[in-house]
Amino acid sequence: MNKDQVKGTAKDIAGKVQEEAGRAVGSKEHEAKGLGKQVSGKAQKKYGDAKEAAKDATKDAADEL
Repeated sequence: MNKDQVKGTAKDIAGKVQEEAGRAVGSKEHEAKGLGKQVSGKAQKKYGDAKEAAKDATKDAADEL
């Protein structure tokens, strides 16, 4: 697991909390910001997943040599 995966997951969770808090108090602005954080977090996690996959593929290729 790399830092992008961890930070992305944290942003996603924070966004869910912010969205729910906005919904609880009736703030569409906070709901939207929470959804934005979730999207950003998911994108960052996907980037981290891709980096991890590339690292694993490189390691596997090196092991085959």
